[in-house]
Amino acid sequence: MGSIIVRGLGKAYKQYHNQWGRLAEWVLPGKHPRHNLKWVLQDINFQLAPGEAVGIIGINGAGKSTLLKMITGTAQPTTGSVTITGRVAALLELGMGFHPDFTGRQNAYMAGQLIGLNVDEITRLMPQIESFAEIGDYIDQPVRVYSSGMQMRLAFSVATVVRPDVLIVDEALSVGDAYFQHKSFQRIREYRQQGTTLLIVSHDRAAMQSICDRAILLDRGRLAKQGTPEEVMDYYNALIAEREGSTVQQTVTEEGRVQTSSGTGEATVTEIAIENEAGEPQEVLNVGVPVTLRVKVRMNKAVPRLVLGYMIKDRLGQQIYGTNTHHMDQPLNDLRAGEELEYRFRFPLNLGAGSYSITTALTSSETHLADNYEWRDLAALFIVMNMNRREFVGSSWLEPQVEIAR
Repeated sequence: MGSIIVRGLGKAYKQYHNQWGRLAEWVLPGKHPRHNLKWVLQDINFQLAPGEAVGIIGINGAGKSTLLKMITGTAQPTTGSVTITGRVAALLELGMGFHPDFTGRQNAYMAGQLIGLNVDEITRLMPQIESFAEIGDYIDQPVRVYSSGMQMRLAFSVATVVRPDVLIVDEALSVGDAYFQHKSFQRIREYRQQGTTLLIVSHDRAAMQSICDRAILLDRGRLAKQGTPEEVMDYYNALIAEREGSTVQQTVTEEGRVQTSSGTGEATVTEIAIENEAGEPQEVLNVGVPVTLRVKVRMNKAVPRLVLGYMIKDRLGQQIYGTNTHHMDQPLNDLRAGEELEYRFRFPLNLGAGSYSITTALTSSETHLADNYEWRDLAALFIVMNMNRREFVGSSWLEPQVEIAR
């Protein structure tokens, strides 16, 4: 079983004032430094227990790839230490370690030896590598003629041909086609069930929440937050939308879940409820019944355009359905401070049994990235039960009409 312990990790690069500064520092040692330190990462502390899966998220430039390079030993930290137990397989930058003039097969032998396999083992496993990569005759062509997706296929196949104790994956999987991404994540899930410790960088919320036990948010080179994938992803989305004058807050609900809210406050949701056909608020509903989502909004300031959006999520925070009044061609214009609005969205509750939450967003356009008046996760919670439908599995009720011909 593998584990990872990161203590006080930091990485800084030297920045010199001019082109002669580096030479002068070498020639005249002991004098005052002629450089400044540019810190990419500072004071990073976390650990992965054997068999645990942790995801790392953050905007581009937050230090995610640098962190993985230091953990895998391809870059040296300026401060701190990394302790890893078990055999490690890593898939970092696309094509890292591949020589463009060597064939895929030759590169597979070299990459296999880097993860601790000997030549005989690689020869024995080569049919499995070829079968999983599915690049055909290209396996004996120079890597320079490969597409980025083909490089990723071969690299992932080699790195995971034998189950590692620790698997570290950067965003390289994002360049693959949908079929191979599905195939790769299925192998990752299988290895997880068998005890592999996983550290993965991804912006795929669904993948993060379905695979990982925990998530880590990096922001400006520091560890900004740790928690459940849902909690951290909600906080990350709020940070992306944050603008001058807006706030990001997290509170714990009575159910023990972390609610994230953000926004500049020009408008706010004052009331939200799921109602049955009689207009009565409900917390528990039957599969497939007609419901109304009622949302009341108060305008705190005048705005030229208002869009209300909502998202239904399952208990893991995975997105089930979302829309907004921009996409429905019903935005409101020229709203005054003090106005109160009431929205009613009617739809059949074709969801599988389980607990669900509703996220609301008040913006000026189709996304909350331009004007984020208010974003509120876990704005409402409800439970769906199968009271009188035929038994089925899944998150959606899509009961078919069956015709059988013999």
